[in-house]
Amino acid sequence: MSRICYLVAACLATVGLIIGGIATCSGSFSPRSYVAGHYQRAASRDIGAEARAYVSTKPPSRVADEISRAWSPAGRHVDGSGVYLRYSNDSVVLKPDGTGTLILVEALRTAYRRYSGTLGGSGWVGRGDGSSG
Repeated sequence: MSRICYLVAACLATVGLIIGGIATCSGSFSPRSYVAGHYQRAASRDIGAEARAYVSTKPPSRVADEISRAWSPAGRHVDGSGVYLRYSNDSVVLKPDGTGTLILVEALRTAYRRYSGTLGGSGWVGRGDGSSG
């Protein structure tokens, strides 16, 4: 009976390693890692140490839809300045940039200070679902 237990444990461990390897290779554990894996890094456009910049040749609405399909946001706000996606710990801000999009990813706590004037009372940051737009 002991051999069977070891065999079952070895099989389960192998399956776990395979699943873990696939998850690691996909690299989409958060909106932050999704953006890093799907869009071009633009380090020269970072905002301090808080907001990491990426770019896309697609318009902001299309990029927002792609990100939202992969990671459903808790809140979304759209206005003339861009598309603002709120997640539990991160924010993804998509701003028009010529013919494409500047994508800024940062922690929600710093995004709150940076964009509260733009977002006003939309509820994008802070309590509840806050979806708008």
